[in-house]
Amino acid sequence: MTTHTTTTEAGRVAGRPRILIVGGGFAGVECARRLERRLKPHEALITLVTPFDYQLYLPLLPQVASGVLTPQSVAVSLRRGLRRTRVLPGGAIGVDPAAKVCVVRKITDEVVNEPYDVIVLAPGSITRTFDIPGLTEHARGMKTLAEAAYLRDHVIAQLDLADAATDAAEREARLRFVVVGGGYAGTETAACLQRITTAACERYPRLDARDVHWHILDVAPKLMPELGDRLGAEAARTLRRRGIEVSLGVSVAKAEADRVTLTDGRELPCRTLIWTAGVAASPLVGTLGAETVKGRLAVTDRMTLPGFDGVFALGDAAAVPDRAKGDGAVCPPTAQHAQRQGKVVADNVVASLRGEPLRPYVHKDLGLVVDLGGKDAVSKPLGVQLTGLPAQAVARGYHLLALRTNVAKVRTATNWLLNAAAGDDYVRTGFQSRRPATLRDFEYTDAYLTPEEIRSRTSSSADAG
Repeated sequence: MTTHTTTTEAGRVAGRPRILIVGGGFAGVECARRLERRLKPHEALITLVTPFDYQLYLPLLPQVASGVLTPQSVAVSLRRGLRRTRVLPGGAIGVDPAAKVCVVRKITDEVVNEPYDVIVLAPGSITRTFDIPGLTEHARGMKTLAEAAYLRDHVIAQLDLADAATDAAEREARLRFVVVGGGYAGTETAACLQRITTAACERYPRLDARDVHWHILDVAPKLMPELGDRLGAEAARTLRRRGIEVSLGVSVAKAEADRVTLTDGRELPCRTLIWTAGVAASPLVGTLGAETVKGRLAVTDRMTLPGFDGVFALGDAAAVPDRAKGDGAVCPPTAQHAQRQGKVVADNVVASLRGEPLRPYVHKDLGLVVDLGGKDAVSKPLGVQLTGLPAQAVARGYHLLALRTNVAKVRTATNWLLNAAAGDDYVRTGFQSRRPATLRDFEYTDAYLTPEEIRSRTSSSADAG
């Protein structure tokens, strides 16, 4: 691994404060966009650290996995929206708040020190896993664009292999798909992929759609409790009507290459285990040595980190107080909150540079939408409960409005129309076909430095300077 230390002396000479934004998701990109609008070029240098040159529209990943949308539809180009921001292609692997240095591993694996005057931490989250035998080796996630593309290939490969199989046990295992997690990601993933596997059987002469089995497991007593009892129950009824088995109060006890054992004792032949059982804050949080709330940085309602000069945090990595609910509640890790928090943090960064008072984050919930594929959906816009086609229209309208560029909106709408008119061809691209991919292959959770390693790097750099 090559190491190198950068210094931004030009920024110091020019007298411009260096604003470093970590994370190219909803929160980070919205913050950068607003900073560009609020600050003139001579007022600050803005840098965005992100491994990808796009903002991923995460809510539509299940539709990428099912082939309804192309990957480009949900990958919104950063270059279209950011004009002055320097994009550093890599991931932050440590922060030294005392030295005001962020350690970044670039996509070339070169490690650099990036000094800052103000840092905005929006590194997002990773898939939350548990100490379940075989889980990290055999489960697939749905958190990144690469995982969605890989999952589509994998699911279609199971149909191809099942059609060619001569062994009944192998065919049964390849035609059973288990999704762990009854939240939005798990429910929408199961719903969208069940539609394509069922429809695809018409193209396979040796497969019967009745032999394809999809299961949703969740330890919670209700499916998507955020929707409320009525809509949650309606979503469960819709899934069961389509043949998806929903098992609540149960999870996976053990995962193997060709079977999963459930906590209720059942053993299911299965070659596809999809893990969407929640998220955890980015491991970057642990490198600061700051107070946390359930793994998320404990910030004020102005999204400042108490005791740390020039540090703001938001999105999935921060426990932002939910002033609308009160009683110590924190905002859930959703795209809606992250996007809005990005704007408020940008305003607070500008205010801090200009010596003005910071404002708290207060929101009004716009509601929730769940696309179950085809004509099926449940939505709760502004508290109004909808199901079926009206809910689907609201869900897709919301997604189109939330996409940041007109190109992304047009591409997504065109894909929806094309898929509705022509259907799917169920083809594999051969993405990572020779070696099964694991959760760690996509999220790089073992790349972070310890606080001691970070201080060693920053102190040696300071001594060299």
